[in-house]
Amino acid sequence: MTGPRTSGKKRANGVESRQRILDAAVAIAGERGYDGTSIAAVSARCGLPASSIYWHFRDKDDLIAAVIERSFETWLAAVELPGEEAGTPLDRAMIMAANVAKSLVNEPDFLRLGLMLALERRPEEPRSRTVFFQVRHIARQRIEEVVRFVLPQLDEDAVRLLTTYAIAGADGLFVQREFNGDSVDLVEMFQFHARLVYETGVRMAAERAR
Repeated sequence: MTGPRTSGKKRANGVESRQRILDAAVAIAGERGYDGTSIAAVSARCGLPASSIYWHFRDKDDLIAAVIERSFETWLAAVELPGEEAGTPLDRAMIMAANVAKSLVNEPDFLRLGLMLALERRPEEPRSRTVFFQVRHIARQRIEEVVRFVLPQLDEDAVRLLTTYAIAGADGLFVQREFNGDSVDLVEMFQFHARLVYETGVRMAAERAR
């Protein structure tokens, strides 16, 4: 009979194995992209047999989807507006922008892999691409909430327009860093972008109030 201590150890080992597999998949997908990632390559990188990988994940697509979900959770935690003690609405938005940029520097896989998948067209839709669009929708909702709170004078059309602009700009800055590496200070760029988005929102509100 398996005791509580043995069961707990098995669970811990299972969690550790899953993390090793995900870490290996991140490294390989970053080097080779979706098509170049294989269960065999992940197995070789993490040192676990393919059977262990298939115990956790149905196939490569399921594995890549899990990589995106794990990275997204870290990113989403950063999309949180600081409290009023942090200063003006602009100050708070810039702090949040810095936190989001740091999360993307530390855990870029959600956006890196997701953008690769989003730009590809396949006869059969990979689950990982569907997962990216799902979490992307959640991200958009979170940013819309922040825009509504920071700029309450905007109507819904303006909120949607400004959110689209904010996300598109952030995507572009992320891609620029992927091209140029550490020469692009993503934190500084995201804070600069946040200021421009906020000032644009203030102008939009003033124009619509006329």
